[in-house]
Amino acid sequence: MSSNLEKILIKNNKILAVKNKESLEKALETKAKIIFLLNSNICSIEESTREIKACGKMSFIHLDMIDGLNSKDNSALDFLKENTYADGIITTKSQVAKYAKKIGFSVILRCFLIDSLSLTTTLKLLREPYIDAIEILPGVMAKIIEKISKESSIPIIAGGLISDEEDVEIALKSGAVAISTTKLNIID
Repeated sequence: MSSNLEKILIKNNKILAVKNKESLEKALETKAKIIFLLNSNICSIEESTREIKACGKMSFIHLDMIDGLNSKDNSALDFLKENTYADGIITTKSQVAKYAKKIGFSVILRCFLIDSLSLTTTLKLLREPYIDAIEILPGVMAKIIEKISKESSIPIIAGGLISDEEDVEIALKSGAVAISTTKLNIID
């Protein structure tokens, strides 16, 4: 699946990350083919993923941010697999990622790189077969993106603090295959 997702990310390298119903409605009207659901709840997640799928777009649920679901429990993933139209999940937890992959989700591991220890840990995780892509935050760290892209073949998504076309260009030139942003103006 990783190679398929990588091809999709390369072709659709601007991902919209949405935080609420209003931003989702606007995202559905854009050219973005991939939408990250950053905030949702157990009552609305099915409807949101159905709307995204109906527009011919892919959805990734940030599992750690869904109100009403315990992302430490595999039953949350089972629930999402059976009751949503999501193509994949985003998580910061490697054990969650492992189970999500096992049940058929595409998996994006979200990593916050704040120091050399978090970078070392991230580089170790990239050897795991259950990760389809990695989202690095903040996404405006050209040297770090370049280092990770040289050490791993896993597709990199740069997210966080991407605010204009210059940030997009730098991230992509540094080795990211896609970016994620909440900024609608970057997509269209």
